[in-house]
Amino acid sequence: MGKALSRSSYLEKNVGDFPEKFEIAGVSYEKIDDLRYGTNPHQAAAYYRPAGTCGVIGGMVTVKNGKNGLSQTNLEDISGALNIVKFCDRPACAVMKHVNPSGAAVAVGTESLKQVYIKARDADPRAAFGSVIAFNVKVDEETAKEIMSTFAECVVAPDYAPEAVAVFNDGATYKLNRQIRILKCGDVSKLPRYTGETGPEYNTLKVLADGSLIVAAPLTTSLRSTDDLMTAAGENSRCGAVRSEIAPTEQQKKDLLFSWHVNLSVRSNGVVIVKNGQTLCVGTGEQDRVGAIEQAVAKFKQKYAGPETLEGAVMSSDGFFPFEDGVEVAAAAGVKAIISPAGSLRDADVIKRANELKVALIHAPERIFSHH
Repeated sequence: MGKALSRSSYLEKNVGDFPEKFEIAGVSYEKIDDLRYGTNPHQAAAYYRPAGTCGVIGGMVTVKNGKNGLSQTNLEDISGALNIVKFCDRPACAVMKHVNPSGAAVAVGTESLKQVYIKARDADPRAAFGSVIAFNVKVDEETAKEIMSTFAECVVAPDYAPEAVAVFNDGATYKLNRQIRILKCGDVSKLPRYTGETGPEYNTLKVLADGSLIVAAPLTTSLRSTDDLMTAAGENSRCGAVRSEIAPTEQQKKDLLFSWHVNLSVRSNGVVIVKNGQTLCVGTGEQDRVGAIEQAVAKFKQKYAGPETLEGAVMSSDGFFPFEDGVEVAAAAGVKAIISPAGSLRDADVIKRANELKVALIHAPERIFSHH
């Protein structure tokens, strides 16, 4: 029997034979560094960026390094979290764990950044343990202190107040987080968000089991503002022409748009339930849509640590509802407005049932499956 690895050996950088430069799909890449490891410690990995660029993520500056460098999973979580907060014009935070958001929040009214972070963390504080935390604005001292009160892997933001950096470096006071990694990214608003904003350097690459490769355009959305939200309408022989009769409130419209933008970074089948700028729960990775909703509601009951209830919340679904049961499960939990793509043969049936349940239904212009 072979000798077991010690923890120190387990976490040492696993360097592979990766080239300094390569070209694929018309884009040249240059190596930034070898990573601590890939998805798992026995997998070597390296970190590249488009040659000659200093991107939002590829040009990150290390403000504070941990005992070991970054892993592939760290970088994927950083990317996924920034992919959420990039949509927000107000202060926002995303807490990412294993390439899915455990929670996300945006400021409502006069909420401070610390309050926004607490909302994002407490959507699922158990999953937030050891997470990656991203912001779209400068991190202040009070937010830094709150972050350091529980264990986190790393924080990424466009900037940090000097007082916040001092807190992050205070390993004597915050012993649990002595090895926390603090990274400074570029302007997150420069990341592609909306349809038509991308170039070949943003294409996604997927390697199949035999080494075959898929190159695909990145996942973006057409929904820029609440003005783009379209009242659901459908028609079939059973129901005739049907239109959603319930109007969402202004705050629900904002929450619907935020929920949709968060859902772009959720593994499908995905649903995101939001209220007052906070994700209350995220259902992810289920093979059926009703299961994703049931999972989200169960997670809220088991793990949510904030003051909100599901009553009056909104929900996004990354794909259409093939039957009425998804809307029924959401409505039973207290959801009052839903955004989802059209495309089901039973769209009219679903809209009719939503009207009966007094649930506003909005049709999104695209599906946003994320099979990462």
